Amino acid sequence: MSALSDLLRRWSDVDAGATQHLQQLVAQWQLLSDLSFADLLLWVRTGSDFVCVAQCRPTTGPTAYLSDQVGQRLGGAPAAALQTALAERRIFRESDADWAHDVPVRHEAIPVVYAGEVIAVLGRDANLHAVRGPSQLELTYLQSAADLAAMVSDGTFPPPLAATDDGVIPRAGDGLLRLDTATRVLYASPNALSALRRMGVAVDVVGTVFGDLIGGAVGDGLDAAELVSSVERAAAGAFSGSHEVQGTSAIVQFRPLPLTPRGERLGALVLLQDVTEVRRRDRQIITKEATIREIHHRVKNNLQTVAALLRLQARRVAAPQARTALEEAMRRVSAIALVHETLSTAGDDSVDFDAVLDRLLGMLDDVTGADGRLSLRRVGSFGSIPAGLATSLVMVLAELVQNAVEHGFGEDGRGSVEVRAERTRGGLAVSVVDDGRGLPAGFDPNRSDRLGLQIVRTLASADLHTDVRWSDRENHSGVVARLAIDVDRFAAP
Repeated sequence: MSALSDLLRRWSDVDAGATQHLQQLVAQWQLLSDLSFADLLLWVRTGSDFVCVAQCRPTTGPTAYLSDQVGQRLGGAPAAALQTALAERRIFRESDADWAHDVPVRHEAIPVVYAGEVIAVLGRDANLHAVRGPSQLELTYLQSAADLAAMVSDGTFPPPLAATDDGVIPRAGDGLLRLDTATRVLYASPNALSALRRMGVAVDVVGTVFGDLIGGAVGDGLDAAELVSSVERAAAGAFSGSHEVQGTSAIVQFRPLPLTPRGERLGALVLLQDVTEVRRRDRQIITKEATIREIHHRVKNNLQTVAALLRLQARRVAAPQARTALEEAMRRVSAIALVHETLSTAGDDSVDFDAVLDRLLGMLDDVTGADGRLSLRRVGSFGSIPAGLATSLVMVLAELVQNAVEHGFGEDGRGSVEVRAERTRGGLAVSVVDDGRGLPAGFDPNRSDRLGLQIVRTLASADLHTDVRWSDRENHSGVVARLAIDVDRFAAP
């Protein structure tokens, strides 16, 4: 299904500001749906009809629609309520129950106002099979829903999401307080009472001023004062963001919302949720990630120490073949260290492989003596790849580039070696291309006993689950080594 912005561009001519307002509405309308015990459908006018561009089902009761309504068109008599709300700029509730389908539905239409103009209509459709008895919870929910619906038609709801609204926004079912203009609690839902008790609130909740309720339960006086101030501002008609406070044995998130239907200040709703377990898991994840980064950092340091020792040993060996072997071992260890260095600073289990490869090519430029006569460069982008793929891939590419430099050009030869990357959906195509002398007659890289090519074949088959395909370039002006890698295979489950 297309994003809301795409549907709005397709079916309406609302501007960027109106689009953002509708996106904010859809981001926060679960509250209105739950309080209403009803489905919400967002309709925009297109020609003489209306098209549904978004849908929300309640978590507090059964839906009126088992099928997806997005993309449905409505016109003629069935759209009368929407047309009235749009033309008269008022909430339309006069429709009779709709018995045309298996589920009887009561339709209401709420004009969505932005910058003084009706930009859409919000359909509120309730499943009448689920009509609830007049308990205090249902009455409070429905009255609060009526107030929020009026604010939608006033253009004062939804509020802009604050920086403190980090995606964990409490829902009505998590806990709800209704306060008057003096922040006295008029109603507290059962889940709200449970969360407050876990915080350490020992006084009676209903009838108590919010500040007196919270003051003794929050250990940090500054946190308590900031929360109380935010709730007082909401009761006075101003929006603010969410607040998390640490109580005796629970962390509770509060989100105050002013109730100002038709410009009248009625107090505030306070949504609250016990997020103790969520934050405990967050801390565990942060600790785990920090530990993993520290491990990568130490492995990188150890590998760099090994590489330095190999470099020192190579300088003290007189035999050319022994010196070359030590230098190649040093290069291989350094290539692995590059990956661990990147992982030690990454925030997840993926690697910005472009940065790793660019550093690898710079290192190979130095150790192979290619500087000035050969150009080693990357073409295209690898992007971010899983850590489980990065180490083996960097080793394979290091060997392929080294092989191209050593055997593709003479000691004074000039040219270039390119590592080309092309990302596809779930895959990665990699080529190492040089413009050197080409493959010698009768030489088969897949059967060669050279150590570098043996490493390439082993890692490609065992770790990358692929093989390397070799070919001459056109006119035998160089060699191409290709790998096709299934990146999704390495993604974390």
